[in-house]
Amino acid sequence: MTNRPFRWDLVRPDQVGTLLDDVEEPHLWFLGELAVCTAKVLARCGNGELHFVGRSLDSMHDLLGGALERTSWHDRVHRLPMSLKPRRGLGHRDVALLRENLAAAGITPYALARGTRPTVFVDLVFEGETFTELYFQLRRWIAEDREAWQVIRRKLRFIGVTLRQPVRPDAWRWREDVTWPGELPASAVRNVSLTPAVWHYFGDDQPKLTPSFPRQRWTDDTVRTPGHGKATRRALAEAFALVAAGRSAPVRDRLVRTITTEPAMAEPWLRALVTDLRC
Repeated sequence: MTNRPFRWDLVRPDQVGTLLDDVEEPHLWFLGELAVCTAKVLARCGNGELHFVGRSLDSMHDLLGGALERTSWHDRVHRLPMSLKPRRGLGHRDVALLRENLAAAGITPYALARGTRPTVFVDLVFEGETFTELYFQLRRWIAEDREAWQVIRRKLRFIGVTLRQPVRPDAWRWREDVTWPGELPASAVRNVSLTPAVWHYFGDDQPKLTPSFPRQRWTDDTVRTPGHGKATRRALAEAFALVAAGRSAPVRDRLVRTITTEPAMAEPWLRALVTDLRC
């Protein structure tokens, strides 16, 4: 049996009670940068279903929870909290559990082949190991189930949120060290960057609302128990503040202003989303 780490519903909270009564109001110093990055992820998702892998971009997930709450996209944002390591560490039982977790999120070869929208994986990326492992496992599963790869390959997308680097010809890019993006359409693997301070905060320093969920914990019942420690309460306060910020007119306006500069603005689905965000 698989588990998913407990996480409060931040858009419709009903379990928080007095948990935040003595927690200092968070300072969202990264909000402007996050809003711009989030807008670019939306614009580059190809009108897909967004699945945030792991915990690193929980803040983007929470911001979108507020921003999209009253739009036709309110159910397009999902969490895929698993932590994946290189495939040499996954045994047969691990692969079975991984597939159970993916299936619980609505991701199976059958569903991918018949879905009407792209399935978009979003994650903070350095060397791309998580995306590489996820792609390998999906490709293997699709082959074993004999689903139509030529159909599915057009419905898979990966958006990596990368560490911003100076623009120069010799700059290292994670995609250059992996070959699998060449098996997908050119638009299927995209990048959006964050400044080093914000990228490292999300990836290394930010208190997280849920525990890490590597394969060793995929059958651990304790992950379904909510934490109440000081760090968890700080993370919860920040998460609530991000949902509230996403609902605010200034953040929604910033999302719109950034989206309208993207090439995909020529597409009807993105123009419709912008109209929703302006309401």
